[in-house]
Amino acid sequence: MRLGQFLAGFTVLSAIIAGGAMYYLQVYAFYEEISASGENDVQLVSLVSGEPEPILFDQFEAIDAYTSPIRYRACFTTVMSHSLLSETYVAFENAEPRNAPGWFECFDAEAIGAELEAGTALTFLAQKNIAYGVDRVVAITEDGRGYVWHELNDCGAKAYDGSPTGEACPPRDEFTGEMLEGKN
Repeated sequence: MRLGQFLAGFTVLSAIIAGGAMYYLQVYAFYEEISASGENDVQLVSLVSGEPEPILFDQFEAIDAYTSPIRYRACFTTVMSHSLLSETYVAFENAEPRNAPGWFECFDAEAIGAELEAGTALTFLAQKNIAYGVDRVVAITEDGRGYVWHELNDCGAKAYDGSPTGEACPPRDEFTGEMLEGKN
């Protein structure tokens, strides 16, 4: 009987330790804070040139993890109005903010989603294919709070669910190793 109790206790203790380790790895490990590097930290794709252009921003905070191209999150403020942004930059339709770790307090996906649904925030394309099948999206609220995250585009959704990507998607080998080299 003692051996059975020991084995049961060992199994429960192992499960608790493994669960705690998994939680830590998902929520804290691998993330690193990204410092603002200058004027190019927040960019939007111009309607005229089709290329990303820097916008005015302040109070930039960001995190990223080299383990996945969709873990990037950033927050900032801007003085640019919705009307100016809408007339100048490419809109991004049907954006859905992804959850950030709870310790990255400036990014609340649920609140951002509510602002998008209410029409008090607009989303814009920041960069197409920042990694294979992943676009960088920026949401800006009426009061100038901005949020950045990465979202799968059509090619990424097909590639990651195993569907054939087709000819409209760029060759995947152009992107190999990009996130592992720390590019974002």
